[in-house]
Amino acid sequence: MSKQLIDRKEITIRFSEVDSMAIVWHGNYVKYLEEGRESFGNRFGISYLDIYANKMMAPVVNMDISFKRQVKYGETIIVETKYIDQKAAKLVFNYRIYRKENNELVATATTTQVFIDLNYEMLLYPPEFALEWKRKMGLLEA
Repeated sequence: MSKQLIDRKEITIRFSEVDSMAIVWHGNYVKYLEEGRESFGNRFGISYLDIYANKMMAPVVNMDISFKRQVKYGETIIVETKYIDQKAAKLVFNYRIYRKENNELVATATTTQVFIDLNYEMLLYPPEFALEWKRKMGLLEA
């Protein structure tokens, strides 16, 4: 199916996030991706708390960030988080981060999370609650 699930989260750059050059320190982009995932999860009903309520966790196992332009203190960015459907027991998101003022692309990224149980064992197949979520979102046939 071709349904797309996308969330957009605005973030204003705080003073504590910039380096001595007055631009966002690259490590803070990891936090922006996290905020994007949290916003996505809350909007679409697959938050970290929802996952944990189903006796699962979803740690990040891979992350790739490509920086295009610098962002400065006081600017507002928009983190666009797009769910990439997978048949495997994982969550994959693509991100596009824009400067709100002019819609300029400042970074792109991808993260991959796997489902693990509370004993830290990785699942080989998607858990039932994730399949149910996909059906609810129109990503799987009912």
